[in-house]
Amino acid sequence: MLSNLAGYADGNAHRLSAMRRSFGMARETLGSTLKRARARHGLSLRDVERRTQIKSGHLSQIETGTIAKPDMAILWELAVLYELDFARLLRLAGLASAGERSDRARQRTTVALRALDGLSPREHAETMAFIAEIRSRRGGR
Repeated sequence: MLSNLAGYADGNAHRLSAMRRSFGMARETLGSTLKRARARHGLSLRDVERRTQIKSGHLSQIETGTIAKPDMAILWELAVLYELDFARLLRLAGLASAGERSDRARQRTTVALRALDGLSPREHAETMAFIAEIRSRRGGR
């Protein structure tokens, strides 16, 4: 009985997915959103790599969903380049729910990311190492 029920549910899920695709209602993903934004700006993966210093292979893996939860700093860079809403990218990556963050927390995050933008590559690496050390003291949260 359970196996029949599971088979029925799997079949319905497959049919629903096919219907969404045929009507252009595919589920929005982080990768598809970024890929569409890149195409809208007329950029190749190499172009984005040159502008952001994010390796094109890494970008490709994000776009295909191989990497589902990239670092927030990467999402910030891409949001700025593609003129996308950063909070939306965070939600699509599963890094924040729609109502999870208060305005104050969002402002602190924005300030921190903007501060990183003005650092040299060496300073950026040192800052990220420092943040990783702090997070490890708190148990990785």
